[in-house]
Amino acid sequence: MEVLELALVLFAIALVAGGIDAMAGGGGLLTVPALLWAGLTPVQALATNKAQSVFGSFAATARFVRAGAIDLRAAALAVACTFVGAAAGSVAVQVLASDLLAGLVPVLLIGFALYFLFSPRVSDLDSRRRIGDRAFAFTVGTAVGFYDGFFGPGTGTFFAIGYVALLGYNLRRATAHAKLLNFTSNLAALLLFVAGGQVVWALALAMAAGQFIGGWIGAHLVLSHGARLVRPVLVAVSLAVSAHLLWERFATAEAAAPAAQADTAAQ
Repeated sequence: MEVLELALVLFAIALVAGGIDAMAGGGGLLTVPALLWAGLTPVQALATNKAQSVFGSFAATARFVRAGAIDLRAAALAVACTFVGAAAGSVAVQVLASDLLAGLVPVLLIGFALYFLFSPRVSDLDSRRRIGDRAFAFTVGTAVGFYDGFFGPGTGTFFAIGYVALLGYNLRRATAHAKLLNFTSNLAALLLFVAGGQVVWALALAMAAGQFIGGWIGAHLVLSHGARLVRPVLVAVSLAVSAHLLWERFATAEAAAPAAQADTAAQ
């Protein structure tokens, strides 16, 4: 495939992924496989994915800020904690295995999908908060930030569920603030990947344009339609990420089985 054709294909994929990310997260389900298909190594694909997704999360965040949907003063500590957590996770993933999370995250996301589907708290109305902003920042901000730097899939959903279930935000506000923290964690992880020289900038910049447009459009749809749109998208993305992770786990186990049998026979 010609370089221009490849850039256009990746731009289109990033455009769709940016819109999905702005509404519910999970755009990496489209962009990471696309980057692997383009010939990047797994580490390059993850690094380049962070580079391009930063533009989409920034565009969505800027749109939400412009509309007054984000309280920057209240979110400041959560932003700081998320940045520190994501940086720590990006370092930890280089020395620790992520097998435990690969098995646990699909179960959590299925549970969250059911929560988004049936809980009366998931609406266009605020509900009673259960913890303060400081406690939220140090727990959810740090922990989910670490998770994004360490593993990643479903980060936007984790942030959104925290805002809805713990701070009582309506789904529109929760999605807006979740995108701010997602942008923060993306940026922290990207800085470490850049330091390691793993980003393929030619592809990242082509996709960044699509992400920016998609993120802006997705944020506009959230502001216009609220829970009526975001709720089913969050449920669908949560289930899609779960299915993707479970399938990867199954495929890895299937591929490893013949090798294990061969080793046993050799002994």
